[in-house]
Amino acid sequence: MTGSMRRLVRGFQIQARSIRALVIRDMMLRYGRNNIGFFWVIVEPMILTAGVLFMFSIIKSQYEHGTHVLSMVLTGYMPLTLWRHTSNLGVGLLQRSAGVLYHRNITALDVFLSRMILEGLGTTAALAFVYAVLWVAGIVAPIAKPGYLIAAWLLLWWLGGSVALIVAALTEGSEVAERFVQPFQYLTVPLSGVFFMVDWLPQRAQQVIVYNPITNCIEFFREGFFGDAVRTYHDAGYVVLVTLFLSLIGLMLLEWAKAKRSPA
Repeated sequence: MTGSMRRLVRGFQIQARSIRALVIRDMMLRYGRNNIGFFWVIVEPMILTAGVLFMFSIIKSQYEHGTHVLSMVLTGYMPLTLWRHTSNLGVGLLQRSAGVLYHRNITALDVFLSRMILEGLGTTAALAFVYAVLWVAGIVAPIAKPGYLIAAWLLLWWLGGSVALIVAALTEGSEVAERFVQPFQYLTVPLSGVFFMVDWLPQRAQQVIVYNPITNCIEFFREGFFGDAVRTYHDAGYVVLVTLFLSLIGLMLLEWAKAKRSPA
C-alpha cells in the first residue's frame, strides 16, 4: 500500500470514529440515559405513525380508488416522516455544534452526517417495526418489490439530507431564515403525494406534480410496496440529478457559512 493510500485510509478511519462518537453524543444529549433512552429515536416516529393509521382506520373506508387505505397511509406518512426529520436537522446546525467544531478532527460535515445517520436509522427502524406489526396482524400485504422500496427510501433520505445542508447554511445566524423552514415543510405535505397517488389526479396535474422530487420518491416507494397492483409515476434518474445538484449547492453554501463564522 502506497503512502498516499495509507493516509487516505487513515483519514477515513478518523472520520468514521468521529461520526460514531458524534452519533452517541447526540443520542445522549437528546434522550439521556434514563428510561428507554435512545430508543425514543425509534419510538417517537412510531407513535406518530400509529396515531395517523388509527385515525384513518376510523374516518376512511377500507379501500379508496381500489387501494388499501392503511397501506396508502403507511407508504405515505413514513416517507414524509423521513423527509421532515432529515430536512429539518439542518436548522441552526453549526450554531448548536460550535462546541465540538473546535476539535481538530471534527468538521461540520461530520456533525451533519452524524445527525443524518441518527435521524435516518431511527425512522427506518420505526418503519420496519410498524410494518412488521401490521404484516403479522394480516393488515398489510407482503412487500412486492423490496429492492425498489429500499432504493426509494435511500433516495428520499439523500434528498432530505441535501436540503438540510442548504438549510444549515442559510439558517446560520439568521432567525428570519429559520422561520421559513417549518412553513416550507408544511407546504410540501399537500404537494408530496403522501395521501394521494399521481394516478388519481387529472392528466394536467400529473404532468406538473411529477416535477416534485419528493412525489417521485413516494411513488417509487409505493411501487416497491404494492408492485404492479398500482400504477405509479416516477423517474429515479431525475431525482438523482436534482439531489446531486442540491447536494453540491448545499456543500458550497456550508463552506460559505463556515467561512462567515470563522474570525477574520
